[in-house]
Amino acid sequence: MKNLIKYLKHYKVQTVMAPLFKMLEACFELFVPLVMANIIDIGIKNQDKSYILKMGGILLALAVIGLVCAITAQYFAAKAAMGFGKELRDDLFSHIQELSYTEIDKNGTSTLITRMTSDVNQIQTGVNMVLRLFLRSPFIVLGAVVMSFLIDVKDALVFAVVLPLLILVVFGIMFLSIPLYKKVQNKLDKVTLITRENLVGARVIRAFNREEDEKNQFHEATSDLMKMQIFVGRISALLNPVTYVIINFGIAALVYSGGIRVYDGAITQGEVVALVNYMSQILIELIKLASLIISCTKAVACANRVSDVLMQKPSLVYSENPVDYPDNLSEGLIPKVEFENVNFAYQGSKEPAISNVNIKVMPGEIIGVIGGTGSGKSTLINLIPRFYDATQGRVLVDGVDVKEYPKDELRDKIGIVPQKAVLFKGSIEDNMKWGKKDASTDEIYEALDIAQAKEFVDKKEGGIKFQLNQGAKNLSGGQKQRLCIARAVVKKPEILILDDSSSALDYATDAALRKALSEKISDTTLFIVSQRSSSISHADKIIVMDDGQVAGIGTHKDLLKNCEVYREICLSQMSGEEAEAYE
Repeated sequence: MKNLIKYLKHYKVQTVMAPLFKMLEACFELFVPLVMANIIDIGIKNQDKSYILKMGGILLALAVIGLVCAITAQYFAAKAAMGFGKELRDDLFSHIQELSYTEIDKNGTSTLITRMTSDVNQIQTGVNMVLRLFLRSPFIVLGAVVMSFLIDVKDALVFAVVLPLLILVVFGIMFLSIPLYKKVQNKLDKVTLITRENLVGARVIRAFNREEDEKNQFHEATSDLMKMQIFVGRISALLNPVTYVIINFGIAALVYSGGIRVYDGAITQGEVVALVNYMSQILIELIKLASLIISCTKAVACANRVSDVLMQKPSLVYSENPVDYPDNLSEGLIPKVEFENVNFAYQGSKEPAISNVNIKVMPGEIIGVIGGTGSGKSTLINLIPRFYDATQGRVLVDGVDVKEYPKDELRDKIGIVPQKAVLFKGSIEDNMKWGKKDASTDEIYEALDIAQAKEFVDKKEGGIKFQLNQGAKNLSGGQKQRLCIARAVVKKPEILILDDSSSALDYATDAALRKALSEKISDTTLFIVSQRSSSISHADKIIVMDDGQVAGIGTHKDLLKNCEVYREICLSQMSGEEAEAYE
């Protein structure tokens, strides 16, 4: 939690003023029993109505001043807590954006969502409660004890016995419940994960008629969460009854002891009433303190989870120095992309995903990448934009190691169309401008034309102003893929990577797309990752991946003759005559 205190630095005034006004309210509240004692001992005893009215006016004034102080304190506390939550969310979101794929894979999307929403809300509530009650409640408890000793030392000994018992109960329950609340949040992560998977995969679940299975799985997860919450709740619920019992025994002891001392003439009736009122104040404040402790317990558990994310350092550190390109780069003799003895293994994996990769790709070449499922195709091309770092060896772009590039400069060179077509809610035009913020309408239409998307976009109501819903569910799979390709093309990158991004296209559209790419962006170095041999057969160079290693590099004709893996892929997708026809 202490790591997150820095998010209150812009709210120092509110952080000081909130508890200060609460302390003022507490001071006025501590005077109330003394005023009541005077009303009983002087006003009622002497039947002095004017004195009673005067003291009643003082009580009313104390109540009004206390109310103003309480409202002011609440305003400052709320402002500080809301500002704290905003800055923490902003920083957490920015930090997550800086994390590499490795850290995101390790944490899991559902956990990150829970920590940014539920956990931050709990911390925010905890901050609000602390600013309001952290000083006020202990101040009133200690103040009531001090005032009781000023009234009568012997009767006040009851307070000296009751208070340590209450502190023992309150802090004992707090230390028991803190680790349990962390388990509650972990189980909430699981519920969030199942919910997210069900919402994202609703069509698949219904297609396979697995609704009942998913309901049962969700029911099991929520039941586990409920059981843990009930268990923690039972422990926390002990706080109020136990404190009530201790306080009520204390009040009973006070009344008994005070009655004897009134009878002996040692104290007055009003002073006994004041002592009972102070004991009642302690009860009320300890109930508030119990609520504060429960909120703080949750907040601390959530703060530790959020801190765990914020403390994670991105595994990818980018250079801030300008890139020192080779002097002969402009002559076109230096490979646009080069892999030098590259090995890569995912975190936690015992086996490398790719190993011993040596490839040179010259500027303007069209490179096809093919291989079986899990052969390392996507892993290979993900090293170019530095989504991951090679475990061994180097990946170079324009003769410079990708690790020496500033992030913006490296990403500006590269356009990527991932396997899964991802579009965002908004207009088609807005999505196209992800590739280039200041893209003109002509540039957008040119990119749509290259991606074979212009025809269907023109048919949409409003054209490029057509609004996509969440996840672009109002488009077909092929339409989404073509818009994703157009989004990358409008950027006019030096390197364009299509990671199996035409799988939903028919053969005619796929062929037209490849032709447009080769003719209209001929200066761009193009990587086409595909499961179809027909999609890459006309590439300048084809890289065949097999079990994480390069099984062959060459043209379609050469690989058919010399690469068994490639030949098997081609023959599995076409007849022998068709394969020969490609030669």
